Amino acid sequence: MNLPKLPLLLLVFSGLASCGPAPREAAPEPAETGAVLSPDELDPVVARVDGTVIRRSDVEREALAQAEDETTPPAPDDEEFQRVLEELIDQRLLALEARRRGLHQSEEARRRMALAEERILGNVLVETALNDAVTEDTIQRIYQEQIRLIQLGEEVRARHILVDTREEADAIAQLLADGRDFAELAVALSQDPATRLEGGDLGYFTRQGILPSFGAVAFATPEGEVSAPFQTESGWHILQVVDRRRQPPPSLAQMRPNIIQFYTYDQLEALVEGLREDAEIERIDLPVDDVEEQDADAPLELQPEPDNLDSPG
Repeated sequence: MNLPKLPLLLLVFSGLASCGPAPREAAPEPAETGAVLSPDELDPVVARVDGTVIRRSDVEREALAQAEDETTPPAPDDEEFQRVLEELIDQRLLALEARRRGLHQSEEARRRMALAEERILGNVLVETALNDAVTEDTIQRIYQEQIRLIQLGEEVRARHILVDTREEADAIAQLLADGRDFAELAVALSQDPATRLEGGDLGYFTRQGILPSFGAVAFATPEGEVSAPFQTESGWHILQVVDRRRQPPPSLAQMRPNIIQFYTYDQLEALVEGLREDAEIERIDLPVDDVEEQDADAPLELQPEPDNLDSPG
């Protein structure tokens, strides 16, 4: 799934792409909950400023807008929530004072408020459309489509014993040939602190996740067999392949954020392109200014002052 190039839409609908809409879920019926929640219970008031209210959702929305990388709003007892709340209180106080001074009636204020209204209404439209489109069924469908397209490689699970010299490795290889248990020898003799206490168990890995020289031996050794001693930059190894399997696909939980983000972009692009097709749009070219810019390095020329007509001759 290719990500559309929508720089203008990102500016207009800021915040949507970073978190994406959550899958739409059916609201619980009153019979299921036993009671109908009031607006104040659904979205409680967190501050009152000169007769106006600031709700929890106002703080959460502003907090997410400020933190581009966050997808979960802060809790009310979080320090970040309280910081944003104080900012909104100050902003409300300034807005109320501007109205008391009549500044909201100015042409500049009207123009800015009209632009802000357009942006807000556009956001509400996009959120509504995307919440209807990005459902759990859609996410599951896209996940299955992507899984079919992923090229899955082979994984190997192996144990290894690491020592410093070829002589030590040869001695361990002889003990294994005599029937000694690989895991027991790894605990007793391996110098790899990360795996020694686990019997040398490296878990499952792919060719891309390890050194090429190590991977070459691991993927060439049959399942259940022990390799001959071989050297890497870490030292001398003996390796036992425990299991082979096809690499499992990423889980739905791993892919869900990307699916939501990419599908959000796709739906947003389709929405705006459809509106453009149905709209009558006229672009007006502004006249080019004929005044040449003054050379910054040129000396400043002072114009002579006009004669003072009131001065005596």
